[in-house]
Amino acid sequence: MKNHAIAPALIALLAALALAACSGGGEGHGEDAGHEAPAHTSSSAGLPNGNVGAGETLASTKGEATGQSCVDCHGSEGNAPIDATYPKLGGQYADYLGHALQAYRSGDRDHALMSSQAKGLTDQQIADLAAYFASRESQLRDLHNVH
Repeated sequence: MKNHAIAPALIALLAALALAACSGGGEGHGEDAGHEAPAHTSSSAGLPNGNVGAGETLASTKGEATGQSCVDCHGSEGNAPIDATYPKLGGQYADYLGHALQAYRSGDRDHALMSSQAKGLTDQQIADLAAYFASRESQLRDLHNVH
């Protein structure tokens, strides 16, 4: 009879331990007061953590290859391209932006301006640009109800 009384308590204890393990035990999660939340990382692109502030600065920096900055062609928030064929970047997934810039840099993706713009970018710069544009308000839309 004593074993029957211990079994429910043991099950409850094991359930509590499992729940604590799944949730991280409450330690090391969440944001510390006074610390900026880390930028969205582009893990599928294998890039380091991006920094939104550094990306914002870089987005306005003129590239040596073309004399243009990201915002010259895509707009200050990435949502006002100067040409209708240029994509809106604001609110786009950081993963997608990281992969696209890596492909332009490597030559796997070709565009007259973007290939030369991306050629000199480091992985950190790509991650920073991706974090910045991903953090902007999205004006992206899909093709539902186009026709």
